[in-house]
Amino acid sequence: MKKRIIVGITGASGILIAVELLKSLKKIDEVETHLIITEGGELTVRDETNFDVYEIKRLADVVYDIHEMDASIASGSFLVDGMIIVPCTMKTVAGIAAGYCENLLLRAADVCIKENRKLVLVPREMPFSKIHLRNMKELADIGAIIMPPVMTFYHTDFSVDAQIKHIVNKILLQLNLPSNIIEWTGGKKS
Repeated sequence: MKKRIIVGITGASGILIAVELLKSLKKIDEVETHLIITEGGELTVRDETNFDVYEIKRLADVVYDIHEMDASIASGSFLVDGMIIVPCTMKTVAGIAAGYCENLLLRAADVCIKENRKLVLVPREMPFSKIHLRNMKELADIGAIIMPPVMTFYHTDFSVDAQIKHIVNKILLQLNLPSNIIEWTGGKKS
């Protein structure tokens, strides 16, 4: 049976990270992706990229409407291996932390929490307010993995594309999926 991974895309900046993640997941034969894009996510796709929303949706195996509350992923009896929300708005973080399941993305995250499944959040905000930090701490305390897309400086390619790929590979590691992570091998040797 393939690993089922839910990918949620919200309206935060950083859509290119989600696109690279979906492309990477598509290359892994043993993974089946289930995609939800919020209305804000669709607007950000238009504002930040040259992609059409349908191009992004074609990268997933199954796509749900944000209001499809009777979807399979809204139930704990539908087995998934984890969920990644990238980019993740602070509104989404707050909704998950409060258990406020007003749409399918929030419900799917809630199901992952209640079923003790991996939930990886890639929040895009800076600086974080005390409210943001409180909500993220609340989620981390119950097992969610909080992964702000932080750049790395220990390899020589500092391009945006290389940084995005590094972040995606770090996300893949969280779900025990194959990645092409550039490992730190220690300081300079003399």
